[in-house]
Amino acid sequence: MPFALIPFFLLIIPAMEIAVFIVVGNLIGLWPTLALVVVTAMLGSLLLKRQGLSTLQRIQAEISTGHVPGRELVDGVMIMAAGLLLLTPGLVTDTIGFLLFVPGIRNVIRSSLSKRVVVMAQNHTARGFAGRPGEPRDGARQQAPDVVDLSGEDYHRQPDPSSPWHPSEDRGPNGPPPGRTLH
Repeated sequence: MPFALIPFFLLIIPAMEIAVFIVVGNLIGLWPTLALVVVTAMLGSLLLKRQGLSTLQRIQAEISTGHVPGRELVDGVMIMAAGLLLLTPGLVTDTIGFLLFVPGIRNVIRSSLSKRVVVMAQNHTARGFAGRPGEPRDGARQQAPDVVDLSGEDYHRQPDPSSPWHPSEDRGPNGPPPGRTLH
Protein backbone atom coordinates (compact mmCIF):
# COMPACT_ATOMS: atom_id res chain seq x y z
CA MET A 1 0.00 0.00 0.00
CA PRO A 2 1.51 3.36 -0.98
CA PHE A 3 2.16 5.69 1.91
CA ALA A 4 0.22 8.42 0.09
CA LEU A 5 -3.00 6.53 0.86
CA ILE A 6 -2.50 6.69 4.64
CA PRO A 7 -3.66 10.33 5.01
CA PHE A 8 -6.60 9.49 2.76
CA PHE A 9 -7.63 6.63 5.06
CA LEU A 10 -7.10 8.80 8.13
CA LEU A 11 -9.68 11.21 6.71
CA ILE A 12 -12.13 8.86 5.01
CA ILE A 13 -12.52 6.23 7.78
CA PRO A 14 -13.62 8.71 10.50
CA ALA A 15 -15.95 10.43 8.01
CA MET A 16 -17.52 7.07 7.12
CA GLU A 17 -17.82 6.15 10.81
CA ILE A 18 -19.64 9.41 11.56
CA ALA A 19 -21.98 8.99 8.59
CA VAL A 20 -22.82 5.36 9.47
CA PHE A 21 -23.26 6.28 13.14
CA ILE A 22 -25.75 9.02 12.19
CA VAL A 23 -27.69 6.74 9.83
CA VAL A 24 -27.87 3.85 12.33
CA GLY A 25 -28.67 6.31 15.14
CA ASN A 26 -31.61 7.66 13.14
CA LEU A 27 -32.86 4.11 12.47
CA ILE A 28 -32.60 2.57 15.96
CA GLY A 29 -31.91 5.55 18.25
CA LEU A 30 -28.90 6.96 20.07
CA TRP A 31 -28.71 4.61 23.07
CA PRO A 32 -29.16 1.37 21.10
CA THR A 33 -26.45 2.56 18.69
CA LEU A 34 -24.05 3.29 21.56
CA ALA A 35 -24.91 -0.09 23.12
CA LEU A 36 -24.21 -1.77 19.77
CA VAL A 37 -20.74 -0.22 19.65
CA VAL A 38 -19.97 -1.35 23.22
CA VAL A 39 -21.34 -4.88 22.65
CA THR A 40 -19.31 -5.33 19.45
CA ALA A 41 -16.15 -4.28 21.32
CA MET A 42 -16.82 -6.84 24.07
CA LEU A 43 -17.70 -9.56 21.57
CA GLY A 44 -14.58 -8.72 19.60
CA SER A 45 -12.35 -9.12 22.65
CA LEU A 46 -13.89 -12.55 23.35
CA LEU A 47 -13.42 -13.65 19.73
CA LEU A 48 -9.87 -12.33 19.76
CA LYS A 49 -9.03 -14.38 22.85
CA ARG A 50 -10.66 -17.57 21.55
CA GLN A 51 -9.36 -17.50 17.98
CA GLY A 52 -6.01 -16.05 19.03
CA LEU A 53 -5.33 -18.91 21.43
CA SER A 54 -6.47 -21.42 18.85
CA THR A 55 -4.10 -19.94 16.27
CA LEU A 56 -1.26 -19.90 18.79
CA GLN A 57 -1.80 -23.62 19.45
CA ARG A 58 -1.72 -24.34 15.71
CA ILE A 59 1.52 -22.34 15.38
CA GLN A 60 3.11 -24.33 18.20
CA ALA A 61 1.95 -27.62 16.66
CA GLU A 62 3.46 -26.70 13.29
CA ILE A 63 6.76 -25.68 14.88
CA SER A 64 6.93 -28.88 16.94
CA THR A 65 6.57 -30.96 13.77
CA GLY A 66 9.37 -28.98 12.12
CA HIS A 67 7.19 -27.10 9.64
CA VAL A 68 7.14 -23.35 9.06
CA PRO A 69 3.77 -22.03 10.31
CA GLY A 70 3.29 -19.53 7.48
CA ARG A 71 -0.47 -19.93 7.12
CA GLU A 72 -1.01 -19.78 10.86
CA LEU A 73 1.17 -16.68 11.24
CA VAL A 74 -0.81 -14.85 8.56
CA ASP A 75 -4.04 -15.91 10.29
CA GLY A 76 -2.63 -14.62 13.57
CA VAL A 77 -1.86 -11.23 12.07
CA MET A 78 -5.35 -10.98 10.57
CA ILE A 79 -6.99 -12.04 13.86
CA MET A 80 -4.95 -9.42 15.71
CA ALA A 81 -6.01 -6.78 13.16
CA ALA A 82 -9.63 -7.90 13.57
CA GLY A 83 -9.37 -7.49 17.33
CA LEU A 84 -7.90 -4.01 16.99
CA LEU A 85 -10.63 -3.01 14.55
CA LEU A 86 -13.33 -4.29 16.91
CA LEU A 87 -11.84 -2.42 19.86
CA THR A 88 -11.83 0.78 17.81
CA PRO A 89 -15.18 2.51 18.33
CA GLY A 90 -17.20 2.56 15.13
CA LEU A 91 -19.54 0.44 13.12
CA VAL A 92 -17.49 0.35 9.88
CA THR A 93 -14.35 -0.87 11.65
CA ASP A 94 -16.46 -3.37 13.61
CA THR A 95 -17.85 -4.79 10.37
CA ILE A 96 -14.39 -5.16 8.86
CA GLY A 97 -13.14 -6.70 12.11
CA PHE A 98 -15.94 -9.28 12.23
CA LEU A 99 -15.28 -10.17 8.60
CA LEU A 100 -11.62 -10.86 9.42
CA PHE A 101 -12.70 -13.39 12.05
CA VAL A 102 -14.41 -15.49 9.36
CA PRO A 103 -11.95 -18.22 8.21
CA GLY A 104 -13.26 -18.21 4.63
CA ILE A 105 -12.61 -14.50 4.24
CA ARG A 106 -9.15 -14.90 5.76
CA ASN A 107 -8.48 -17.65 3.18
CA VAL A 108 -9.43 -15.31 0.33
CA ILE A 109 -7.21 -12.54 1.71
CA ARG A 110 -4.33 -14.98 2.30
CA SER A 111 -4.53 -16.37 -1.24
CA SER A 112 -4.66 -12.84 -2.65
CA LEU A 113 -1.61 -11.88 -0.62
CA SER A 114 0.27 -15.05 -1.55
CA LYS A 115 0.02 -14.11 -5.22
CA ARG A 116 1.64 -10.73 -4.51
CA VAL A 117 4.19 -11.59 -1.82
CA VAL A 118 7.26 -13.72 -2.31
CA VAL A 119 8.87 -15.18 0.81
CA MET A 120 12.49 -16.22 0.62
CA ALA A 121 13.97 -18.29 3.41
CA GLN A 122 17.64 -18.69 4.14
CA ASN A 123 18.98 -21.76 5.82
CA HIS A 124 21.04 -20.56 8.78
CA THR A 125 22.60 -22.86 11.33
CA ALA A 126 22.13 -21.83 14.92
CA ARG A 127 25.37 -21.59 16.84
CA GLY A 128 25.35 -22.82 20.37
CA PHE A 129 25.94 -25.95 22.37
CA ALA A 130 25.98 -29.32 20.66
CA GLY A 131 22.57 -30.96 20.69
CA ARG A 132 20.60 -27.77 20.19
CA PRO A 133 18.33 -27.50 17.17
CA GLY A 134 20.29 -26.56 14.07
CA GLU A 135 23.68 -27.38 15.63
CA PRO A 136 25.71 -30.11 13.93
CA ARG A 137 26.12 -33.24 16.03
CA ASP A 138 29.93 -33.12 15.98
CA GLY A 139 29.90 -29.56 17.35
CA ALA A 140 31.71 -28.14 14.33
CA ARG A 141 30.59 -24.75 13.17
CA GLN A 142 29.14 -24.45 9.71
CA GLN A 143 29.93 -21.24 7.90
CA ALA A 144 28.61 -19.59 4.82
CA PRO A 145 30.81 -20.19 1.76
CA ASP A 146 31.80 -16.51 1.53
CA VAL A 147 33.32 -16.44 5.03
CA VAL A 148 37.06 -16.85 5.38
CA ASP A 149 38.24 -17.74 8.87
CA LEU A 150 41.91 -16.82 9.42
CA SER A 151 44.01 -17.19 12.51
CA GLY A 152 46.78 -14.78 13.45
CA GLU A 153 49.39 -17.05 11.87
CA ASP A 154 47.47 -17.20 8.59
CA TYR A 155 47.34 -13.45 8.18
CA HIS A 156 50.52 -11.61 7.15
CA ARG A 157 50.61 -8.15 5.71
CA GLN A 158 53.54 -6.34 4.27
CA PRO A 159 53.48 -2.59 4.93
CA ASP A 160 52.96 -0.39 1.90
CA PRO A 161 56.02 1.84 1.49
CA SER A 162 53.99 4.50 -0.32
CA SER A 163 51.56 4.84 2.59
CA PRO A 164 51.83 8.04 4.65
CA TRP A 165 51.53 5.83 7.75
CA HIS A 166 54.59 3.76 6.82
CA PRO A 167 57.61 4.91 8.81
CA SER A 168 60.63 5.75 6.71
CA GLU A 169 64.04 7.05 7.58
CA ASP A 170 63.67 10.16 5.54
CA ARG A 171 60.60 11.32 7.50
CA GLY A 172 61.24 13.67 10.34
CA PRO A 173 64.52 14.66 11.92
CA ASN A 174 64.43 11.87 14.54
CA GLY A 175 63.86 8.94 12.16
CA PRO A 176 61.33 6.18 12.93
CA PRO A 177 59.34 6.24 16.16
CA PRO A 178 60.95 4.51 19.14
CA GLY A 179 60.44 0.76 19.30
CA ARG A 180 59.72 0.43 15.58
CA THR A 181 62.01 -1.09 13.09
CA LEU A 182 61.94 -0.47 9.40
CA HIS A 183 61.45 -3.31 6.95
